[in-house]
Amino acid sequence: MPSREQLRRASETVERWRERLAGRAELVWVVPNYVDGVAKPCMGGWGAVSLTVTPDGTVLPCPAAATLPCLDPPNVADRPLAWIWEHSSAFNQYRGTDWMHEPRRSCPRRDEDFGGCRCQAFALTGAATRTDPACGLSPDHDLVEKAVAAEGSGSGYEYRAYADRTTR
Repeated sequence: MPSREQLRRASETVERWRERLAGRAELVWVVPNYVDGVAKPCMGGWGAVSLTVTPDGTVLPCPAAATLPCLDPPNVADRPLAWIWEHSSAFNQYRGTDWMHEPRRSCPRRDEDFGGCRCQAFALTGAATRTDPACGLSPDHDLVEKAVAAEGSGSGYEYRAYADRTTR
């Protein structure tokens, strides 16, 4: 996992490239939220401000939502985009705060971060309904603390393993 210093340098690099490419391309970069203990709202809030349409027509509330096994995303070949946005279970499943469990349900930040990232919660805990472990108030925050502590310790953490058994 990147250290705070690596994130700082990466942020500066992204900003320089955004200035260079202004008006020609938009760089989207999400700063990891594991260093400050504050969860970020998934894509500005699940199904609140954006969507992703994949090449096969699948419509997702965020680019990583396809990783959630319980999502059942709709397809634009089957339903109009307006219906998908307003009525599909994929877009309504984690919208707002009604779906939340404690400690998120009573957290004063719930209307700001909406429980954090559903995909990150699923990736780290196996349950998309759990509080995002990036949040310092999450009962699973120790997962993030352990990963951050292992950074640079030679723990053998692999970001991604490829078919040829190399990491990149």
